[in-house]
Amino acid sequence: MPSPVVLITGALTGIGRAAAVSFAKAGNRVVVSGRKPDAGEALVRELRSFGAEAEFVQADVRKEDDVRRLVDRTVERFGRLDIAVNNAGTEGKPGPITEQTAESYSATFDTNVLGVLLSMKHEARVMQGQRSGTIINISSTYGHEGAAGAPIYVGSKHAVEGITKSVALELAKSGIRVNAVAPGPTDTGMLTRFTGTPENKAALTATVPMARLGLSEEIANAVVFIASEGASYITGHVLHVDGGKSH
Repeated sequence: MPSPVVLITGALTGIGRAAAVSFAKAGNRVVVSGRKPDAGEALVRELRSFGAEAEFVQADVRKEDDVRRLVDRTVERFGRLDIAVNNAGTEGKPGPITEQTAESYSATFDTNVLGVLLSMKHEARVMQGQRSGTIINISSTYGHEGAAGAPIYVGSKHAVEGITKSVALELAKSGIRVNAVAPGPTDTGMLTRFTGTPENKAALTATVPMARLGLSEEIANAVVFIASEGASYITGHVLHVDGGKSH
């Protein structure tokens, strides 16, 4: 039986990149997507060095034509789509509510919410035809908690979790599982930008019961698990991978 085909958006850095490496090392066929062709092609070379079949497709998840083409190219190349990881996201512009604008709202929600919605639309289109597949959306601890100074980012991740649960109910009888993985503070470039200063990052780390930041590879391991047959009876679930922060 051919190895599963995995599609990852926002795959060029952080958690998305770590997930691509984990899936490739496990022998899956992997399509990685992002907006920077040079980084995408470099990642594909690395994934192929592990013996995996891999392709890069440039796409901006805010644009439906790009998302449609991404999914169609995946099926053209490998014949199917088994696992989709919707990781593309942005921290937006953190700051108090009095400083937020329609533009800062759109800049965050267009990627974090519309991007997930469009990705799921086209992934489900293919998976419904197969009567099989699994979709994993990347949320955050802030998808089910609040955070002072980040109302738009927090709102976007709450939306991701609500959409995940709703689409899981819609697709359950089609043989498609839909879940989310919600990382806690993870040592990525996004976290560095989100916190702004080393002092803020240290303060956030201190709120984690395990008293450390997560690693992208640890989040990737959870993504690979919930995509696997070992999680075959799990759908509509938000898996917290956060060092005990959600308790």
